[in-house]
Amino acid sequence: MELHQVRYFLAVASTLNFTRAAEQCNVTQPALTKGVQKLEQELGGQLIYRERQLTQLTDLGKEVLPMLERTLVSAEAVRRRAQEFQRKDVAPLKIGLAPSISASLVLDPIAEIAKFVPGLHVELREGAAKKLLDLLLEGEINAAMVGDVHDVPARIDDWSLFEERYVALLAPTHRLANHPSLDIDDLRETVLLERTDCDVAPKIQQSYFPDKPAHFGHCSGHDLHLQHMAAAGFGVILAPEHMPRLATLKTIPLAGDLVSREVRLLAVQGRRYSPALDAFVKVARLRDWSVDAPARGALQAAVPSVSRTSA
Repeated sequence: MELHQVRYFLAVASTLNFTRAAEQCNVTQPALTKGVQKLEQELGGQLIYRERQLTQLTDLGKEVLPMLERTLVSAEAVRRRAQEFQRKDVAPLKIGLAPSISASLVLDPIAEIAKFVPGLHVELREGAAKKLLDLLLEGEINAAMVGDVHDVPARIDDWSLFEERYVALLAPTHRLANHPSLDIDDLRETVLLERTDCDVAPKIQQSYFPDKPAHFGHCSGHDLHLQHMAAAGFGVILAPEHMPRLATLKTIPLAGDLVSREVRLLAVQGRRYSPALDAFVKVARLRDWSVDAPARGALQAAVPSVSRTSA
């Protein structure tokens, strides 16, 4: 099946007139007729019934019409996107985020590089750290932000961005809400809400519950779901301090700051960086990630070399 055959058929279906359809497609009528006939042969049935001045779609023609319309629209969209890419109207940037990494962390860097990279088109994908490593090596994503990760392949560049502590999130009505901080005994006596695939879970278990498992009441793969449950009084969340939280939740530090994690930026070593990826890596590495003093202007130092290949 060729696209011009589809286009010829759709023109006839629209006009119900071979002469006008040929004019619409800017081809001769015999050429249009031949194209439609080849399409009918490939599909194994007559699509158009033609008798003297009467032209109508057959039942098969009516059946395949919407599908062929979608086929042509999709093909034209692909062509336009390819043309935009060649003209650099689109600068794709695919960033992978581990489940415990909030998308809010990359918003400011993205906003910064958008000022200098025309046509920036960002796609965020979430996955466990091991899955993100595979996606990086397969070229499905350009960069990844993860928490504690082990056994990073030699082909992956690995930069430490910042370290953050964990805090407790709970409802203001929770029995622990008035404590200035929560210690090990507090956590052992309360119900915790579990984040599925949390990369810090082993560290939490080792630091606070070395002798017996924590009391997990509910779990979810989405931070917002857990926060709503915490706000409803179902338990306490142990969360990274950068994570955005509902206004209805109270934040309490953990005594001794026994649990923290390092947030790291990953990219494939030796690959030629696109301008978008090059800018993102530079901004992320130069940025002041501290909670109270997010850096502004980090891009200015990075932009002069934004078009170079990064090692």
